[in-house]
Amino acid sequence: MATEKQAALAATPPSNADSPTIFDKIINKEIPSTVVYEDDKVFAFRDITPQAPTHILIIPKVKDGLTGLSKAEERHCEILGHLLYTAKLVAKQEGLDDGFRIVINDGPKGCQSVYHIHVHLIGGRQMNWPPG
Repeated sequence: MATEKQAALAATPPSNADSPTIFDKIINKEIPSTVVYEDDKVFAFRDITPQAPTHILIIPKVKDGLTGLSKAEERHCEILGHLLYTAKLVAKQEGLDDGFRIVINDGPKGCQSVYHIHVHLIGGRQMNWPPG
């Protein structure tokens, strides 16, 4: 199995920003996931290769061209805020009262392997600095 770095370097940004990704299949329940939160705008589920005791991905249900943070436009401000607010809600739900980390990978050198913006909520252990 490829490392996250290898997967990111092998991934290619889509030529069409709204091309379906594996996350679209998860949202549509074509691929099973362990859902921890869902509302009309976002979908949160457990990462299948967790990097900590708690590792949850939070994704917008509608990509709207937002393949990564570097592609954000002013029209994305609401969903970006909602992703972070959802991370706070899920962290509380998961009992991460002592702290957690939020990660948004962007581009190959940022170790992004799926071009559908997503927030990693990571916790349940002491985080280190620098992150890597």
